[in-house]
Amino acid sequence: MGRAADAPGGRTVVSESMQVAIEDVRASGSVASAVPRSVLTSVERHEMFSLLDRHFEGVTPEQFDRDLNEKHWVLRLRRDGRLVGFSTLQLVEAEHRGRLVRVVYAGDTIVAPEAWGSPVLARAWIALVRAIQASASDAPWYWLLLSSGFRTYRFLPVFWRQFWPRCDAATPSAEQDLMRVFARLLFGDQYDEAAGVVRFSHPQRLRSALADVPSARSIDPHVAFFLLRNRGYTQGDELVCLTDLSDTNLTAAGRRMVGRPEPCASGAGS
Repeated sequence: MGRAADAPGGRTVVSESMQVAIEDVRASGSVASAVPRSVLTSVERHEMFSLLDRHFEGVTPEQFDRDLNEKHWVLRLRRDGRLVGFSTLQLVEAEHRGRLVRVVYAGDTIVAPEAWGSPVLARAWIALVRAIQASASDAPWYWLLLSSGFRTYRFLPVFWRQFWPRCDAATPSAEQDLMRVFARLLFGDQYDEAAGVVRFSHPQRLRSALADVPSARSIDPHVAFFLLRNRGYTQGDELVCLTDLSDTNLTAAGRRMVGRPEPCASGAGS
């Protein structure tokens, strides 16, 4: 979740000009499809706003439209023809420590509870991001994620080996600095570097049914870490997170999502 501020000093990657093609992902009556934001109709935009508004407080049509207009790609999840989820993507690049770095920033994202068990949106998201990477492979790609809820943060350890911040290791200085550079670039003074969170002037807050953490989930070390690091999540604070989007950083679950089996470990007797 989140909305970007003006970004002087950065260069937006105009993704509509990239040669990116991705097929719809289907399973068990659900279908996820990716389209450039520019092709959305007013009816489709309103449908997305209505879904977000049902699950977040503080959403306004004007704010939603401003955020959506900054994005390049939209992923939508439908079940039996109904919109039950979506995610928006903005692509940004900047110089960091003498090299070009590109970032996928995930904007407004929501999946209705009825679709929580479906892997279709996650599979389509990874497929789209890999296609974007392949179309501009001359620089490393990272995912900059803002987490206002534990379910969003939990996506990281499921699909990526290394991500930051995390419960079992301190964030390396290079990754910490990269988060700072892009968070300042996208969110300006709304980024609290010391706390590692973005506090928007007009935050969107999860409605109580979604914000509540089941007791069984709170003992998960990743969930407990998120709750510790983002104590203001119920007020709309967003934890800034980062992960390397290279294939080598995928977990076994991530590799299954892209159809790549886990490599066999070599042993002395092999």
